[in-house]
Amino acid sequence: MGDVEKGKAIFKQRCFQCHTIEADGKHKQGPNLHGLIGRKTGQAAGYVYTDANKAKGITWNRDTLFIYLENPKKYIPGTKMVFAGLSKEDQRNDLIAYLEVATK
Repeated sequence: MGDVEKGKAIFKQRCFQCHTIEADGKHKQGPNLHGLIGRKTGQAAGYVYTDANKAKGITWNRDTLFIYLENPKKYIPGTKMVFAGLSKEDQRNDLIAYLEVATK
């Protein structure tokens, strides 16, 4: 389990420029992440996903996010997400802990 406050700082530094997190937040370059946990890939209403993202067919949870956030383009080849990933496990755990709380 990660540190929510550290995860919040990582989100602000690495994710916020492309994603919103609040309920009814607007899509930016990436989709709004509210309700992310438990949602299938490519399913945020109103966001235009790549076919690769829609076809991946996984449900976002701690385990799938942990793999994805290490190297998004490797996990979903063809995704338009430009983020290179977080190589450090503790940073991924912190970010996921924050997302689990903040996207509810």
